[in-house]
Amino acid sequence: MPGQASSIKTATGRELSLVGGLLLLWLLATAWMRPLALPDEGRYVGVAWEMMRSGEWLTPTLNGLPFFHKPPLFYWITASSLSLFGMNEWAARAAPILGAWMGGFALYLFVRRWSGERATRLTLLMLGAQPLFYIGGQFANLDMLVAGCISSTILLAAHTVLSLERGLPYQRALLGAYAMAALGFMSKGLIGAVLPIMVIVAWLVLRGRWRELLTLLSLPGMAIFLLLTAPWFAVLQLRFPDFLNYFFVVQQFKRFATGGFNGVQPYWFYPGVLAVLSLPAIPWLRWQFKSGQLADADQGSIRLLMWLWLALITLFFSLPASKLLGYILPVMPPLAFLVADGFLNNGTASSARRRWWGLSVLLSAAVGLGVVGHFTLYPRDNSRDVAAILLAQRGPQDAVLMLNDYYYDLAFYARLPAPVPVVNDWGNPELRKGDDGRKEMLDGGQFDTERAARTLLIPQALPAQLCRAGVTWVLSHASSLSSYPFLRLAPLALKRDDTRLWKVDSRQADMAAALGCVASQK
Repeated sequence: MPGQASSIKTATGRELSLVGGLLLLWLLATAWMRPLALPDEGRYVGVAWEMMRSGEWLTPTLNGLPFFHKPPLFYWITASSLSLFGMNEWAARAAPILGAWMGGFALYLFVRRWSGERATRLTLLMLGAQPLFYIGGQFANLDMLVAGCISSTILLAAHTVLSLERGLPYQRALLGAYAMAALGFMSKGLIGAVLPIMVIVAWLVLRGRWRELLTLLSLPGMAIFLLLTAPWFAVLQLRFPDFLNYFFVVQQFKRFATGGFNGVQPYWFYPGVLAVLSLPAIPWLRWQFKSGQLADADQGSIRLLMWLWLALITLFFSLPASKLLGYILPVMPPLAFLVADGFLNNGTASSARRRWWGLSVLLSAAVGLGVVGHFTLYPRDNSRDVAAILLAQRGPQDAVLMLNDYYYDLAFYARLPAPVPVVNDWGNPELRKGDDGRKEMLDGGQFDTERAARTLLIPQALPAQLCRAGVTWVLSHASSLSSYPFLRLAPLALKRDDTRLWKVDSRQADMAAALGCVASQK
């Protein structure tokens, strides 16, 4: 690859707009096709919908109860997108699309400046084709948003270091790195800042440039970081005295260091996932191990950065027992670069090698498109059909109630104007041992006991609730009939697999008698 790569200043605005626009169109292409996946997409989009509906932009809520698992940037972006573009799936996925675009475009600018135009084209092509990147870029949870922030922070900090070493201006890039670290922090917490620091420090130390760490310690940069992060945490701590303990100790440190959370996987899970889902492109990595690749005066430092980025973040997320697929998304940019660099440095680019490269890109893209197509044709459980009935038949005064479980996506699809009572044995200590919607609402109830008393109902309170409401749409599983036999008297509005939707009208004489409405009203 060329040693004296063209500066990004030589790129025309038209070129930058074209690349940015094509990347955005690729990420948007199928983002509208499939319904929200449960639980993650329903949960996080539901929180954003509540934020937009209620006008409460500081305190995220899940079914009206404070939800402090993560910072609010995802919700702010999603609620803003829904307000601007309407209640549809692609608008609900604006945050991951933005995160993927941001990480991809930052990689484009960095590689163009330091590795040349050919490497840039191949790297961006490989990144866009990677199934994890493509699918993650249209999956509405926090992983791709924080991955884009982490990637941008690392690349801005590396650009700062490389510019400093060559006597070039670097201050704006350095301040940009602090700003992106702050956005990463506001996306998912500590990893937004910790992971870029880990990668850059290791890179400088291994290159014998550790003194440059002092240059990266910028007081204006720290001020920007605090300005973008501290106000929200300060306000929430004033509102909820146990907020900081819950957010940092329980949801950040304990979730990383202890068990009891979803997604328990073996230590080799992420290397295995990367190897399988990066086929057939990953064999190009073998050319990275040719003698002298890291010692190369021109590109050795860039390759070292990418290898450390890939290895350290993979190791970091392999340590805890809880491993969800999206956690590994921050390593997609360095993996794409190393694959492209391996192709460019494998010797003579014969027609056979070029065909193999093209096939690698096409097959990788086909896997991502195939996964999206599969879940479009065969979607997992969602509440769109329930919502369609409620939108068509629910009266303005009709109530909605759920038994046992909270259906995350119903509020979004049915445009529910208020939190929904959920009936369960909330005093059962076993509910606090899980890692699901019931545990999330119990945790939120600790911060707002008055709301919890209205929202988290015990079975004994159900008859009185139904009597007061008049007409109530009850959503649950078929097994609820054994616990609540009065449901047999209610018209069944929907029957789908194990899901049932009943219309309970306590004004009807037989239903009122079964519920004991007269006795309860006395």
